[in-house]
Amino acid sequence: MPTDHNRARRYLDRLLAGQDEQALGERLTPSEDDLSPRLSAATRITPESVDKRWGAIGGGSDARSRLFDEQTRHEAELYSRNIENFIGTAKIPLGVAGPLRVRGLFAQGDYYVPMATTEAALTASCTRGAQTISRAGGARAAVINEGVGRSPVFAFSTFADAGRFVAWLTDHVQAIRESAEATTRYGKLVDVRVSIQGNHVYLLLEYHVGDAAGQNMVTIATDAACRWIEANSPVQPVHWFVEANMSGDKKATHQSFLGVRGKKVIAEVTLPARLVQSRFRAGVDRMVTYYHMSSLGGVMSGALGVQGHYANALAAVFLACGQDVACVAEAACGITRLEAVEDGALYASITMPNLIVGTVGGGAGLPSARACFDILKLPETNPANAFAEVCAALVLAGELSIIGALAAGDFAAAHQRMARGEPTPPPSSEGGHG
Repeated sequence: MPTDHNRARRYLDRLLAGQDEQALGERLTPSEDDLSPRLSAATRITPESVDKRWGAIGGGSDARSRLFDEQTRHEAELYSRNIENFIGTAKIPLGVAGPLRVRGLFAQGDYYVPMATTEAALTASCTRGAQTISRAGGARAAVINEGVGRSPVFAFSTFADAGRFVAWLTDHVQAIRESAEATTRYGKLVDVRVSIQGNHVYLLLEYHVGDAAGQNMVTIATDAACRWIEANSPVQPVHWFVEANMSGDKKATHQSFLGVRGKKVIAEVTLPARLVQSRFRAGVDRMVTYYHMSSLGGVMSGALGVQGHYANALAAVFLACGQDVACVAEAACGITRLEAVEDGALYASITMPNLIVGTVGGGAGLPSARACFDILKLPETNPANAFAEVCAALVLAGELSIIGALAAGDFAAAHQRMARGEPTPPPSSEGGHG
């Protein structure tokens, strides 16, 4: 994007203050000095490999004791499939929001939802929304669609070759399905979509992935399917790639609202007017007015979807429960709706088309994630769908609470009160327990 010339001039003036252009240029000149120590490439986590890395990075003993504490040392091998160049674990404050009553197709009950975050006021805000929803009988929630895709691309010499390839491919979907599903016990290839761009053929292979989030599963399955296609197609591609950036993986896209990536989930609640006023200190009409004005602001800014801060609640739950946090990029797309209904109550809903979550595989099996799932007490049948419904209900709680705070004029004051207080000093190493 172009930058206003006055802003560019002001930035350059600040940049050059106190130094000349030659000195600045020298800072940007590539260096041929010897590199710092090379990190060990071993994937198996051992005390020796961790010691070697700490020696390379030169971290002080205090940093090491905080990141590679006794419990982390004891559990280190459990992380071997989740991290490379392991040196320890990061500690993020963990709270719970709730109770959050969910009346879903898969989630039924009152939930205390673990949230790992460093943002003051977030857990309190979600708790306020959760308790308000619960007092109204709970959030109705439903997973209404599922699917995780990979989008390989095949290049040909001409579009005529591309067309012949597509004609062949459409007659061999079952064989492609069998080659993909041979790589997984749980993944099922449910759809193959085709898009021709000149002499390129883009595919979108969509899978059901059980209770896993499924990104690795569908990558391995799609790679096997593509290799079968290459070995058997009578029209040979010039080359192919297993992912051509059309699946929407880890990014917000317009495609989010045309299909599903992960789980498409809806959550809704109807709040009586008196409950809205008592909990949010703003009337129904005031909240609906804010919603309409903020929706227009989102349109003017070019936002994908209409929502306040889905990423806030999702990132906190993803961190707590061992999900792929990068998937917040796509999961935070969605539509929030508020409207006043006939009896003066407030109807609120959220629709999330890209909620990538799982209760097995990836980071979901790590020690702290398992502990957080123990707190959630999800059902044994379809736990990932139940988890998705709980996540959606929590997002709805967060939307109601932030809209209520903004409508009532409390938003800044809440952050001032919770985030700007004097931090508690660490306990002294001298003088016992006080």
